[in-house]
Amino acid sequence: MNTALAMTAPGRPVTAPACAYGTDGTRPYDCATATWTASTVPTAKVTAAPVWRRPPVLLAALAALLVVTGGALWWWWQRRRRRPGVAPGGPEPARTGGPAATGRPAGPGTIYPRAALPAPAGARRRTPPIWLMVGVAAAVLAGVVGAATWTATQRVAAIDTTKQPTSGAWTGRSVTGAVGVPLRESAFEFTVYRVACATAAQVVAGASGGRQCQATVGVRNLTPEEQTWHGQLQRAYLPGGNWVSTDENATRVANLGRDVFAHPVAAGSRVVLPLVFTVQGSQPPKQLELRSGVFSAGVRVDVP
Repeated sequence: MNTALAMTAPGRPVTAPACAYGTDGTRPYDCATATWTASTVPTAKVTAAPVWRRPPVLLAALAALLVVTGGALWWWWQRRRRRPGVAPGGPEPARTGGPAATGRPAGPGTIYPRAALPAPAGARRRTPPIWLMVGVAAAVLAGVVGAATWTATQRVAAIDTTKQPTSGAWTGRSVTGAVGVPLRESAFEFTVYRVACATAAQVVAGASGGRQCQATVGVRNLTPEEQTWHGQLQRAYLPGGNWVSTDENATRVANLGRDVFAHPVAAGSRVVLPLVFTVQGSQPPKQLELRSGVFSAGVRVDVP
């Protein structure tokens, strides 16, 4: 058997299904898939970002700047307080002694110091300039804002938007794949091999006036117990967002009168069968949703 594969991006695997049908072309006997992986293209080397664009480096530089600035301010303040002849926070001290103490006569051009006066008890200490306090506060605020922004950016970047929600009553994790790819859910492994819709000439006018789309689906029970599944849980989503469940009457006809949902799937067994969906409009379904149970997260298959 030969098949033609559509070109894809380099290094991306391509899965091609193949089925053996009866003479009528509707009842599949068995299906299989093959995955072809093209030669991978060597990945380009990722160059490191410049130093000035690395948040950890910027934060470290900001912290070092704050430390150096604080140390310089402390040194300047201590030196100002320890200047000789200036009392910390007080007025300039008076010199001791006088004419009587030295025994020298007073004369023009000679200044004799007066007796030292004690500094006032409530002398007001000098405070740092307002511009200095505002600058330090702005630097600290910038550091805090930068650290908070970097932390928030890292948390947002770590969020994986491709994951599907699993909270609530769902069992397992929903999986999305393409036609021909086996997809595993809580109990079953579903593989959609083909989706074919009737043409305008093949449409049979019925009560609903819709057309039938038949999906060839493989179902494998991976649990040690038999599993029952229901036709109303299998859905075909249309391009507009609406969906339809399995047409159980048409599905029974496609399976030669056998109700595939009336009997459970045995443990460890695999069946290949057609599911029929009756849709409205001329566009085929864009996605199929298959699940084993009511609370199963199920799988989604994108229809090309």
